Amino acid sequence: MPPLPPGDPGAFGPYGALLLTVTLLAAWLATDLAIPWVTRFAYRFGRVDPVDARKVHTVPIPRLGGIAIFLGVVASLLLVENLVPGRHLLVGGPFRGLAAGAGLVFLLGIVDDLHPLSARVKLAGQLAAAVLAFKLGLRIEFLSWIDGGLLTFPELAGLPLISLGITAFWLVGISNTINLVDGLDGLAAGITLIGALALVTIAIQTGQILPATLALALLGGTIGFLRYNFNPAKIFMGDGGSLFLGFMLAGISVMGVFKLVTAAALALPLLIVGVPIVDTTFAILRRLWNRQPVFAPDRGHLHHRLLGAGLSHRTTVIFIYGLSLALAGIALGLLGNPGTWPMLLAGTVALGWGGWRLKQSRAAALEAPTPATQPQPGTTP
Repeated sequence: MPPLPPGDPGAFGPYGALLLTVTLLAAWLATDLAIPWVTRFAYRFGRVDPVDARKVHTVPIPRLGGIAIFLGVVASLLLVENLVPGRHLLVGGPFRGLAAGAGLVFLLGIVDDLHPLSARVKLAGQLAAAVLAFKLGLRIEFLSWIDGGLLTFPELAGLPLISLGITAFWLVGISNTINLVDGLDGLAAGITLIGALALVTIAIQTGQILPATLALALLGGTIGFLRYNFNPAKIFMGDGGSLFLGFMLAGISVMGVFKLVTAAALALPLLIVGVPIVDTTFAILRRLWNRQPVFAPDRGHLHHRLLGAGLSHRTTVIFIYGLSLALAGIALGLLGNPGTWPMLLAGTVALGWGGWRLKQSRAAALEAPTPATQPQPGTTP
């Protein structure tokens, strides 16, 4: 596929690069500064993630880190809006829909972190957030078809029901994939970071100011959080954080890559968040096959299987980062983006490291003495 023409550098204004940098750093710093305060708050009111048989941490960890990410992203966007009013955020339309929907799922997740909700209530709240976002302008109204044409969704009974259904499915689906993949220290934050990096790269390439600004704020927030969340984690993001990150990723892709008129437009978001999509799809199929509730937790996720195969906590996370980087690199390659090769190289290194460590682990397991061959007490080795 031939590369897309480069975006108009003038679209970001004479100080575009500086403002985008400020967006990233402000979210990073604000999140980093908020985390110690959130940690103290969680410990004070007993809002910690307990230890159980399904989880891999061995001590209770505060689980309200999503508050710090949310505050960091919001602080960054408010700063940019005050510096250049109405230019980078384009308040109204899709942005208004994303802000309302993401804010609602964040509150829903925080309530669940404080007082656990049933799966049905959480799903109803997520659907309400998606419908609100659609109502305010965040919509998938067409898809670029394989031959380069456009597939526009017709109205049914005078209502945009098909567009609403597809938009809601995407927003709710990605929100839950990030939520469900949040099972290891740094995993959900790292996958979101990689996805945001791919989205901002595409947005800058195609001259899309709003998606670039939002993706950079999200990128900064996840970087600031990841410093405290990578293994061994000092804080978890909780449902408030994972649902917010997922909704933001989904919403930014609706504003950005879904709007591109190119045959690759449909594949791009699927590749960028490919790892959690595949993992969640298999989880749903597995639970249906076993006649279990779809939202019932289990230990069958990709990260659980890699841990069971012998990888350490950190190596498992890095391996999955490698998968995400490789898929994001392929997505950028479909657009002829120069960021393709750095992402593919980073992904290959991470996957290679994980594969080597897995080989070592298996070799060590084969060499370890079995109970039958171990010397018994009172016998000569």
